[in-house]
Order: sequence, then C-alpha cells, then structure tokens
Amino acid sequence: MRMAERWLRQPQTVWFRKAVFQVHLWMGIALGIYILAISLTGSVLVFRPELNQALKPKPRTVAVTGKRLSRDELRQAALRAWPGYKVFYVFEKRRPDPTDPTEIWLDRGGKNRKMRLFDPYTGRDLGDSVPWDYRFFLAMAEFHGSLVGGPPGRTVNGVGAVFLTLMGLTGLVLWWPGVMRWRRALTIDWKANWKRINFDLHSAIGIWMAAFVLLWGITGSYLVFPVPFEKAVNQVFPLKQYRPIPEASLENGAGVRLIRVAEDDEPIPQRSRAPIQRSFGDWVLRWLSMLHFGNFGGVPLKVLWCLLGLAPMALFGTGALMWWNRVLSRKK
Repeated sequence: MRMAERWLRQPQTVWFRKAVFQVHLWMGIALGIYILAISLTGSVLVFRPELNQALKPKPRTVAVTGKRLSRDELRQAALRAWPGYKVFYVFEKRRPDPTDPTEIWLDRGGKNRKMRLFDPYTGRDLGDSVPWDYRFFLAMAEFHGSLVGGPPGRTVNGVGAVFLTLMGLTGLVLWWPGVMRWRRALTIDWKANWKRINFDLHSAIGIWMAAFVLLWGITGSYLVFPVPFEKAVNQVFPLKQYRPIPEASLENGAGVRLIRVAEDDEPIPQRSRAPIQRSFGDWVLRWLSMLHFGNFGGVPLKVLWCLLGLAPMALFGTGALMWWNRVLSRKK
C-alpha cells in the first residue's frame, strides 16, 4: 500500500503523522501555560473598551477649605501617612482646578510603589489614585500584549503566536482519522468512558475551532511582526495608506515605523480629520487587526468572540489530560 493510500485509509501508520504527533505534543507541553493565560486574558479583553469605561477612575474633587498646602507641606503629610516610604513625585497641574486633589507617588526601597491622592488643603490621604480593579485590568492588558516584559516580552509573545499557528496546523494533520472514520471524528460519544469522551472533546473542538485558532495565531503574529505581512500584501494588493519601511531607515526613533501616504510619501497627521482613503490591501491589513480583537461588530459578536477565545484553553485542558492518561499515569 502506497503512502498516499495509507494516509487516506490508515493515517496512524504513516511515519509523517507520527513525527507530527511528537512536534504537536512537545509544543503543547512547552506552550500549555502560555496558551492558557493568553486564551483567558484575550477572551476578557474582547470587552476592553467597555471594561476601560466601566473601571476607569472617576474624577475626584475636594472641598476648598482655605489656602492650599505647599509642595513641601504635602510631602510631609504623605510621609506622615506612610511612614517608612519616600516621596519621589508630587504631581500638580500648572493651573490646577481648586477642587482637584494632588497625586503623590511614594515607594519604599525602590519597591512597593504607591500612587495616592491627597487633599491639597488638609493633607488627608484620599486613597489610591488608580483603583485596584483598574490596575488589574491594565495589568491583564499588558500581559496579553507583552507578557509584562516590554518590547522583549512583546517579541516573545509574537513568537508564541507563531507557535500557536503551528499547533493549529499540526493539529489539523493529526485530526484526520481516515476516510472511514472522519464523520465520527466530528462528534462526541457521550456514552463512552471518560477517557474516550475527553479524546473526542479534544478532537471535535480542535477541528471545529481550527479556523479560529489559526486566525488568532496568524493575526497575533501580524500585530507583533507587521512588516513581513505588509510586504507580502503589498506585493499582491498595493498599499495606499502606508508602506513597509525597513527599520534601519527610520528617522523617528528605534523600533517605530512611519506611516506614509502613498501619493506624496508624507506622514499622516495623527489628528487629521480628513477621511482616510484605503486600498484593498489596506483593508486586508486592517481586517487582520479587527479579526483578532473582534471589534468589528456589536455586543453579540463580542460575546461570541469571547466564548470562541476559550477554545485554545479547552484544547490545552483536554490535551493535558490525554497526556496524563497515556504517559504520566503509566509511569506513575
């Protein structure tokens, strides 16, 4: 039986599938926690605008009671409220509103930073300038974008998106059960034992969600490494809104790409109100971004995107359980 026929009828016997299985397995082991965290935070951040609006600190005001304290007096008031800390920043507007509180930053030994609001008339501590729930939301967004590691973390995140794409592709190869069983592999036998149900869940979720897993892997790669995508799209559909520019030729700072208009090659003003003329290639790149975040529809679409975004987490859970059943439990 030739390899092509064996692949159609008995793919489990083909050496290529066995090699792909090992790649898929070890990528899953190495990236499991990463996929779990990115999937969960990504699903939550589908509602990022709504969460930002709901959790964003509301402006606070104070009662005007006499003369405002000087910076030194406010500094002393902060040190009395937080003994053992040092004040390293007192934020005051040049022309503050009389009812605005003063924001003071403190730290202890370079750690345990506090950002507090103080009454500029009495020196009373009014609490955190940024509530804990909003800080948690910002930390979640930063983790999803750069793993809380700045530019290096963002690069690592992009590499993770590339590997997620490879996980999706190898999963497609492994899903194929042969021409006699492919319909069965689309469903779940809820009457079977729990190990079989777990296997069916992994297989069915994998094939039904494969397009979305690949979508998030590819678009996540684009958001971190946009230049290769821009060059590829520009070769097929010329870009009008902006062109890929080699990083070595940048003049506005390392790591920042200029956005240029194709006609006159001038930077687009950031606050321009003129309508943006996009080519088909521009829309391709724009849709890569919108598809990743699910921000091209209303609330029902966002709910769907949020639920679908949990698919990689479900695949990690069922895959880890399969690994335990087949390998770890036997060794134990």
